[in-house]
Amino acid sequence: MLDISDLHVNVDGTEKLHDINLHIGEGETHILMGPNGSGKSTLLKAIMGFGGYTITSGSIVFKGKDITHMPIHERAHLGIGMMFQHPPAISGLKLGKLLAATSHMGEGAIEALAQSVNMEPFLTRDVNVGFSGGEMKRSEVLQLKVQQPDFVMLDEPESGVDLENMSLMGKEIAGLLEKDIHIINRQRSGLIITHTGYILDYLEADQGHVLIDGQIRCHGNPREILRVVKEKGYGECLRCKQI
Repeated sequence: MLDISDLHVNVDGTEKLHDINLHIGEGETHILMGPNGSGKSTLLKAIMGFGGYTITSGSIVFKGKDITHMPIHERAHLGIGMMFQHPPAISGLKLGKLLAATSHMGEGAIEALAQSVNMEPFLTRDVNVGFSGGEMKRSEVLQLKVQQPDFVMLDEPESGVDLENMSLMGKEIAGLLEKDIHIINRQRSGLIITHTGYILDYLEADQGHVLIDGQIRCHGNPREILRVVKEKGYGECLRCKQI
């Protein structure tokens, strides 16, 4: 699904990521952890193709196609979707209109998906304007459910979400990543940034990675990595290449 080789990324003239190598197979879910400022969100935005994130060397290949220097809208059309940690508010654009513009579903199907995440009353409201943290995250999940991307990137889905909303979010994300289907038949892959690990209460992940100072320093079982980080901190990840 996704192959990243020797990726280096600059932001405002400063190298933020270097020597990034990552392989995510079809149907796999990977977890990305690391201390604040380590470059996790930078990696997701570089994969998505955001402006200001300059790839100086290396490559990103998605479904066999080199997208390293492809514009963001073309990556989205190929099937890459992203949930933001801090999504923007868009005055003057109704959520329902946004959903209709980014899908091939009929109005009834969109309303049904909105009901599943308790967002139907928000369809006539401006996108994220006055939304709580949990409402913003439910809006982001709804947008991904409507877009149906092949590769889903989630930037801290637990951030700003209370326990009640986290339960709903976790179940919806598990469904989005086709966790109810045997892995052999799954076609959707995911890369999830988490600080707390709460998302692992709702879905199984195939691989975990730790990003420190702009470089992936550790790969392994995500639950085991999380346990070690909680007990000993990220410094332990610097003392070994793989847990």
